[in-house]
Amino acid sequence: AMAAQPSGGEKPFHVVSPTLESLALSKAAGTKVYMKLENVQPTGSFKIRGIGHFCQETAKTGCHHFVCSSGGNAGMAAAYAAKKLGLPITVVVPSTTIPTTVRKLEELGAEVEVSGHVWDEANTRALELARTKGWVSIHPFDHPLVWQGHASLVRELKDSLETKPDAILLAVGGWGLLASQPSSRGAPLTALTTFVPFCPSVATCLGAKTVAARALECAQECQVISQVVEDTEAVRAVEQFLDDERMLVEPACGATPALLYAGWLQRLR
Repeated sequence: AMAAQPSGGEKPFHVVSPTLESLALSKAAGTKVYMKLENVQPTGSFKIRGIGHFCQETAKTGCHHFVCSSGGNAGMAAAYAAKKLGLPITVVVPSTTIPTTVRKLEELGAEVEVSGHVWDEANTRALELARTKGWVSIHPFDHPLVWQGHASLVRELKDSLETKPDAILLAVGGWGLLASQPSSRGAPLTALTTFVPFCPSVATCLGAKTVAARALECAQECQVISQVVEDTEAVRAVEQFLDDERMLVEPACGATPALLYAGWLQRLR
């Protein structure tokens, strides 16, 4: 079984997030729906689970400089973890990254370099820096230590729910969170339902052109149902979710409730 904390007993950088029932989503879906509120994590997403774990474990090997390719949640998590560890980090972002994100990364102490138009091109540059300078590359979604850290989310679900869920709904880009799910031995998993918005998209953090190979293996091992959500549906769901739950989430998160609001789960059942 995966360790709940980094080896050595260090306190992880993520928090145990609430799992709350949503009356509005339950009504729309025709079944009980719980929300895992990862928006309360430091830097605002689940990414700190896996990337924080990766950074803590890698720092023990004598790492002196991190480099990460992400203009989204992964980059923010990497910059936060590096700051906590007192290590320098360079975050390579594509040119589509909004200025607000660049500013936030710099406020966390990261050096920001712009390279390419999409994440894949920024990642090529990050790997080049890691190779030529001897830095440690933090992949946003494709590394066993990242999956190991993300698996803490499923263990928390197991602890907080009285019965195992019939499905776990995820919004996916590189499928890093999906890759962590079956690796959590004993976790209450019988089915996975994933939703992939279009890209280019307002859901910029779901914009990877390639996914983790492990995620494709998971898709074969588990029952995975994939559904595409258009930008307009995701944004409309963000507005509805704000009215229902009094929480404002990004369009990437709106992809999942969009299908519940549209009655997709009822039709699937």
